[in-house]
Amino acid sequence: MSNASAKGGFQGFLRRKNIEISAKRYGIDALGAMAQGLFCSLLIGTIINTIGTQFHIPFLTDVVATLGSGEHTISYTVGGLASAMSGPAMAVAIGYALQAPPLVLFSLATVGFASNTLGGAGGPLAVLFVAIIAAEIGKAVSKETKVDILVTPLVTIFVGVALSAWWAPAIGAAASQVGTLIMWATELQPFWMGIVVSVVIGIALTLPISSAAICAALTLTGLAGGAAVAGCCANMVGFAVMSFRENRWGGLVSQGIGTSMLQMPNIVRNPRIWLPAILTSAITGPLATCVFHLEMNDPSGGVASGMGTCGLVGQIGVYAGWVNDVATGVKDAITAFDWAGMILICFVLPAVLAWLFGLFFRKIGWIKEGDLKIN
Repeated sequence: MSNASAKGGFQGFLRRKNIEISAKRYGIDALGAMAQGLFCSLLIGTIINTIGTQFHIPFLTDVVATLGSGEHTISYTVGGLASAMSGPAMAVAIGYALQAPPLVLFSLATVGFASNTLGGAGGPLAVLFVAIIAAEIGKAVSKETKVDILVTPLVTIFVGVALSAWWAPAIGAAASQVGTLIMWATELQPFWMGIVVSVVIGIALTLPISSAAICAALTLTGLAGGAAVAGCCANMVGFAVMSFRENRWGGLVSQGIGTSMLQMPNIVRNPRIWLPAILTSAITGPLATCVFHLEMNDPSGGVASGMGTCGLVGQIGVYAGWVNDVATGVKDAITAFDWAGMILICFVLPAVLAWLFGLFFRKIGWIKEGDLKIN
């Protein structure tokens, strides 16, 4: 058999198994799905706990499940149960994005639990790598034997757990160190790092990748998390306001509390329409870090840092962080200055600055009528 035919045979096998080795499949589809899984578990759990605590709702604050006994007892509220399932939720979401068959998809719950637990603070990044490989190998063996119901789960789980034990601690530690370095640098140089973090995460939010997953993988909290929130809000609120003449109220809502990713086709046609949002994020980022000291310390571990105004999750996360800081004694109380900072950084300044920048670029002809129209 020639090399060409062998290669064609292998490529044919990959096509038959729907295994597409590409940046889009892994860097966009899988990463975006992972963020959704994280949102539906850890972040929702945090929101439930915050609502239950702040509004004194017994059903949300009472213990509903207990594991273990004695000193090793672990108690869970409704929100705690949701948060505890973050690893399985992320892995299953990744498998769904990779179009894994049922036996592979369900087996990934175990893989996600193992990789997230062993990955520690950087668990989401470990889940991303391990779940992708386990899913693709599971897809490769799926329906290749007469005992598929045994072989496919065994292979998927064995590969996933083995890789988790081998890689997850190192991947998690590396991600955690990178996140710690970014947060340390932001504390050391809040002005310049405020600009860098705000601009980069804001761009990631608008690109067809997941800024929430990036922030979660790096556990981006503290001042760096606040700068990330600022950048995301600058893009979402910025695009919503400066495109109001083209998209009216529907566009304001869909971009302002939905996603600025709706502008990507327009950005591809005219990249200069992105400048108002980017310039806005370069201003609000250092204002968040240097003036208002806006921090994201929500217990979800950074995922809300990359959400911006999407469903107001970023703002809920900031508030949850305040509540957590007060409860742990890090913060004395939530002040009027805190509220003013969040409102200005997340809503007012992005709207005003992006509108002004947009007006300027319209006047000089860089943005033309209809350039910001979304379908």
